[in-house]
Amino acid sequence: MPAPRIAIIGAGPGGLTCARILQQHGINTVVYDLDASHAARNQGGTLDMHPDSGQHALREAGLWDDFLTQARPEGQQMRLVSRDGRILFDAIPPEADTTEGNPEIDRGQLRDLLLDSLKPDTVRWGHKLTHADPLGNGSHRLHFADNTSTEADLVVGADGAWSKIRPLLSDATPRYTGVTFVETGLDDADTRHPRLAELTGNGTMMALDNNQGFVAQRNSNGHIRVYVGMRTHEDWHQQAGLDPTDTAAVRESLLKQFTGWSPDLLAFISGTDTGYTNRPLYALPVPHTWTHTPGVTLLGDAAHLMSPFSGMGANLAMLDGADLAHALIANPTVDDAIRAYESVLLPRSIQAAEGAAEGINSAFSPDSATQTLAHMTQHH
Repeated sequence: MPAPRIAIIGAGPGGLTCARILQQHGINTVVYDLDASHAARNQGGTLDMHPDSGQHALREAGLWDDFLTQARPEGQQMRLVSRDGRILFDAIPPEADTTEGNPEIDRGQLRDLLLDSLKPDTVRWGHKLTHADPLGNGSHRLHFADNTSTEADLVVGADGAWSKIRPLLSDATPRYTGVTFVETGLDDADTRHPRLAELTGNGTMMALDNNQGFVAQRNSNGHIRVYVGMRTHEDWHQQAGLDPTDTAAVRESLLKQFTGWSPDLLAFISGTDTGYTNRPLYALPVPHTWTHTPGVTLLGDAAHLMSPFSGMGANLAMLDGADLAHALIANPTVDDAIRAYESVLLPRSIQAAEGAAEGINSAFSPDSATQTLAHMTQHH
């Protein structure tokens, strides 16, 4: 029997983990990604790798030792600050033992680690999928924006929140959570913004109160990524007549919305070195399930998009990728593999998504400061 033609749509952590493990077992796959190259855009902030998901997937992929050379165990520090700037809670990890806990790594570094582990030309850059047509017998024809097409016996939708593969399985679409993050950042923070660097610590600092808040995350190379969060309308900036690219106007609007917060916290808004990026947060309905369909499945955000307040997104995507690869290795047919994988994926996704929905609702609630402090005290 000829080897199945496997197409993974999306070169995120989950899709790349799947491709890496399959290649280690002599199974070829092609990853298609819409970006023009691996460096086409910033990959976002920092991730904590959990022992039973992200770390497990890295070990399965044979990349654990490489991960340790770039991981930041000190990045596990978690700090809660009141709206008047007082430190309410500060969990500092034990002296750098990377093998325990949830060491941090920048998203870009993690992606490069996975990309570098693949055979040359595994990833086909500049391939934006427009749609996929079922051909019968579980195979599909994939159509790309550059007018090329290809056929596959298994299509893996690893293509994120707005997946083009998901409609083959489900009519669910992401819904606005009610919370928007405005992302900004501080460069060379220890030198240029020492007070804010000190307030952030080595990991993540959160200040949450009455449906608003700040999340500051230490990244590598002295960068601090900042999310200014608020429960608001999805089109709040349009309602306010704001052009999101008008840095001065966005700053003025945000400072007004956070009137009464500590001057130190407000400096996270006014001290920006990067401008502002509007990021409304979306999630798929919970539970999100689908009926088994031959020749196609989902992983990561395509399967279970949830709010970042679970801390599970990339970890689960990588675990999904590892589990799907192992199912393909262990089962005699692609169809058997998909059934085995989805029997594990779907219940796990529902549990994580329920937790994420709970997390964002307590973090952006009238008494979020009290709820978050209680949660942190209980879990650290």
